[in-house]
Amino acid sequence: MRRKIYNKLVEWKLNSNGKTALLIEGSRRVGKSYIVEEFAKNNYKSYILIDFAFASKKVIDLFYEYSDNLDMLFMYLQEYYNVKLYERETLFIFDEIQFCPKARSLIKYLVADGKYDYIETGSLISIQKNVKDILIPSEESKLKMYPMDFEEFLWAMGNDTLMDFIKKCYEEKKPLTDLLHRKAMDYFKQYLIVGGMPQVVMEYINTNDFSKVDLIKRNLLYLYRNDIRKHADELNLKVEQIFDTIPSQLQKHEKKFNLSAIDESARYREYEGAFYWLEDAGLINVAYNTTEPNIGLGQRIDNNALKCYFFDTGLLLSLVFNEKKIINEEIYKKILFDKLSFNEGMIIENIVAQSLISSGRKLYFFSKYSDNNSKEVMEIDFLISKNTITSKHNIIPIEVKSGDRYTYSSLNKLKEKYKDYIDKPIIIHTKDLKVNDDILYLPIYMTTLL
Repeated sequence: MRRKIYNKLVEWKLNSNGKTALLIEGSRRVGKSYIVEEFAKNNYKSYILIDFAFASKKVIDLFYEYSDNLDMLFMYLQEYYNVKLYERETLFIFDEIQFCPKARSLIKYLVADGKYDYIETGSLISIQKNVKDILIPSEESKLKMYPMDFEEFLWAMGNDTLMDFIKKCYEEKKPLTDLLHRKAMDYFKQYLIVGGMPQVVMEYINTNDFSKVDLIKRNLLYLYRNDIRKHADELNLKVEQIFDTIPSQLQKHEKKFNLSAIDESARYREYEGAFYWLEDAGLINVAYNTTEPNIGLGQRIDNNALKCYFFDTGLLLSLVFNEKKIINEEIYKKILFDKLSFNEGMIIENIVAQSLISSGRKLYFFSKYSDNNSKEVMEIDFLISKNTITSKHNIIPIEVKSGDRYTYSSLNKLKEKYKDYIDKPIIIHTKDLKVNDDILYLPIYMTTLL
């Protein structure tokens, strides 16, 4: 399955030339192991993949017994896996590295040795118990891997041309026209429902059966819940509470995460570790409330206000419709053909957040309230910085609209109060591209291009 991160692996090999290892982080089952192994097959004479989640005690013990004798370590690994090693032409893949902290602590010395290349993969990489008593190697380059974006989904569906046309229209700020917009939206609706987890996408391509697709999604959700119970330790109750509350939080008009839905007396500082755990596991995308829409959005954050989006919108749908173990295929079809009445706004805003994250953006929003001045009350879904910084107007406000009726109250107040900071606003909607009244209206499938 074609993934964009593959080209980054090629770049790392070329530019690093053995001077750094590469750490790929991401949620479980997002496709890390598959893409790294494909890369190894195509770019090295040999490779050894050690999956520390299932490696025998004998293998794990080798990293402890021969940490000061790398030649012996290599000899034993070569014999155990029956793979011949070639200097500068062999790649070691340390899969699920968090289960063997000793292997990660050895990266510094393995890289210095210089004989082979190393790629680590894992989730929960930064959790305290996984870095306890080890020195995090500075010789580690890092890449984040996310669920498949819309373009990768199109590739998997056998369409290699539509996104090129979408990009051209975006660059020229021209609509696709009715016919191609409908085609793009048909694909995007499928992407919304199926999501971007490779296993789920493959099932959809192979069977076109939404019931089978949903079963795999629910198996993945079970896996993540099991991870929470096994690895969140003393935080597991709080982590599970947040995890279970995400759908109801996103169904609100005002989507800031309200801890009172969990516990009336709850405070953010008490749940900070739980949010961090979920984010580190790659299960949520967190948007932070910036207190001033200016350059350095991350420097002005209200730590007591955040939005919590699910990392994959397809999985979110299965969380939303959780009354039955397996979602009725008719529900998916009705969503696909716009024949089901439900809170579409939560799904649309979640996929926008997911798309911004996958394109390398951090998530910020702007929320301001005043008890005595309505002009100060504003709620902007997302803020991003322009790609090219100028002396003024560096921040782009983004509003997400799922319906046909748009209101601009907050946008107008924001532009008036922060006129030196704000560039042309963007409305992300389900209709075609248009420019009107100094606002850029973008179809939702263009979000990853921002």
